[in-house]
Amino acid sequence: MTDAALAARLTEITGGPTTPGPDDGHDECLTVAGREPAHVVRPETAEQVAAVLKAASEAGTPVTARGSGTGLSGAAVPSPGGIVVSFERMNAVLEIDTDNHVAVVQPGVTLQELDARTAEHGLVYPVYPGELSASLGGNIATNAGGMRAVKHGVTRHHVLGLQAALPTGELIRTGGKFAKASTGYDLTQLIVGSEGTLALVTEAVLKLQPRVAHQATVLAPFAGLPEVTRAVPRVVGSGLQPQVLEYIDGMTMAAITHTADLQLGIPDAVRESAQAYLVVVLDGRTQERLDEDVEAVAQLLSELGAVDAYVLPAGSARKLIEARERAFYTAKAAGADDIIDTVIPRAALPEFMTRVTAIAQAHQTFVIGCGHAGDGNVHLAVFQKDTATRSTVLHELFAAAMALGGAISGEHGIGHAKREHFLALEDPAKVELMRRLKQAFDPAGVLNPGVLL
Repeated sequence: MTDAALAARLTEITGGPTTPGPDDGHDECLTVAGREPAHVVRPETAEQVAAVLKAASEAGTPVTARGSGTGLSGAAVPSPGGIVVSFERMNAVLEIDTDNHVAVVQPGVTLQELDARTAEHGLVYPVYPGELSASLGGNIATNAGGMRAVKHGVTRHHVLGLQAALPTGELIRTGGKFAKASTGYDLTQLIVGSEGTLALVTEAVLKLQPRVAHQATVLAPFAGLPEVTRAVPRVVGSGLQPQVLEYIDGMTMAAITHTADLQLGIPDAVRESAQAYLVVVLDGRTQERLDEDVEAVAQLLSELGAVDAYVLPAGSARKLIEARERAFYTAKAAGADDIIDTVIPRAALPEFMTRVTAIAQAHQTFVIGCGHAGDGNVHLAVFQKDTATRSTVLHELFAAAMALGGAISGEHGIGHAKREHFLALEDPAKVELMRRLKQAFDPAGVLNPGVLL
């Protein structure tokens, strides 16, 4: 099929032009350059998505899905001459089922839009990766996590079912409005986190939870990062169930508060001596219970070596969490050359951070960061202009994480950016099995080639 014939076929399927726009060929990844696709389609129905995939398979033309383009691994960067399936028109919240506590959404719905709809019913979708303009389809593709994962888990813990289009032109439904099933392979969870390489999600059934009214944020400065990382398992094991448990190193805290013009009311002497911070957000059904938990966590942090513990006013707390969410953009503006999100068992955080320091010093590379301490997800900004040296640093950081029982990526995915490291470090038998699964779903090999595998 010629390119002109394919364009005509795509136009016939979707009823619209296929001309690429300026934002259709990139995401937020720092190290994967954008590419202009040959065609961009904006389907309105699942049937149109399936028909597009069938046409692409017949033509042998690669296909990349696109939501809001907020990904950090290059997984939304299309192949040259390929098709981008943009889900901007499939952006409806189809149902809020208050009896079953689920939402049924199309992939183009953003987290902000879903949050506004669930709030009307006193419910919440608790996965909170931080970028509220991100789409649910993209979150499902990368198994997004975020700061609330320590209490609520990540995307896969809240996806109950899917409708998905296969490259063969078929539509399938997996799971449903039920919490458990022992009926065959769990195709829902296989598709979650597959980065658009197996199928394209056209509808999702998401688990919701009651929205809790009361919340408090405690900020604890520590003399050093080792003290923070050693405190984390104790806080998690306290039974206080923090909604957020974040560590922020001193330099990152200074950068994000400066960028946000945020004053936290910490005395100058304490701020100047603190090398790391722990941010603990607690929530509760009643203010009385929340006050008790805040007092308990402040006492625990003091016992664990915190210089002090500050209960932030609601406005300052909100701004601090927002500033932490924007840490990627702060690092980007400061000239970071890469951002990684490796993950290890939380008890291994002290050992991992010791290895990070050693690797950075050995290669004369500046590495700073913050992370979801409660679930061991470490976000590091790497400042190293030399490409070869930077690749070596990243490889050693990933290898260190895996040696401690961790993984290369906790929530951003592999994409194009980390593929070579993944293929070099992962168990070859597992990679080969992934290739066979890819072949079963996508026999023509058109879905996001070059991503992950």
